[in-house]
Amino acid sequence: MQLTFTLQPATAAQPSQAITLDLEQGLVAGWAGRDAEAVEAHIVELEALGVPRPSSVPLYYRIGVNQFIQSPAIQVVGEHTSGEAEVLVFTHNNEQLVSLSSDHTDRKLEAHSVALSKQICPKPVALDAWRLADVAGHWDDLVLRSWITENGDKVLYQEGTLASLRSPRELIQGYYQQDQIPAGHAMTCGTVNAIGGIRPAPKFMMELHDPHLNRSLRHEYAIHVLPEIN
Repeated sequence: MQLTFTLQPATAAQPSQAITLDLEQGLVAGWAGRDAEAVEAHIVELEALGVPRPSSVPLYYRIGVNQFIQSPAIQVVGEHTSGEAEVLVFTHNNEQLVSLSSDHTDRKLEAHSVALSKQICPKPVALDAWRLADVAGHWDDLVLRSWITENGDKVLYQEGTLASLRSPRELIQGYYQQDQIPAGHAMTCGTVNAIGGIRPAPKFMMELHDPHLNRSLRHEYAIHVLPEIN
């Protein structure tokens, strides 16, 4: 499975670069918040809704590489799925890079199996990337945002800094027992809470904003609902 990116430089004096990732393994790092008490409170909240407690925190979900796509639209079964903006990290030419992905999830299936609810939905991926080294020094200040289309309007759905989430290095070490993600692998690194609660929408827009270098990674996609036939 191949994903293509435009690697954006830290300054306008440097050229952008087209790169290709030959994706061999995809991971979603769940329950990736830094505040252990807040993570536990969220686990208890979801347990009340029937979502199983994770076996460990953080928990790493393997996702089929065919689910990572860069198209402007996805197709899902039923009107009970929703997106979640997340940082995506991967390695290219022995250099760690950062992009943006949506951990689109089937919320109805989530009560049965979180792993299946994630695997069954496509994971849209942005077309641009940054060098991790260019943002590592101010990582916690990066802002993760998303919007949904609701009643015809663009509505802010998520907003928070990456200070609320575990660092990529910590998540990579937790799964791989090393500081760098292997070539051919990609991992999403957790998300921030939905404003007004998790809910479906016909369109999802997301952004990772760097206030220090005044630039953003952005992606958006439409959600086309297929009928749920019994």
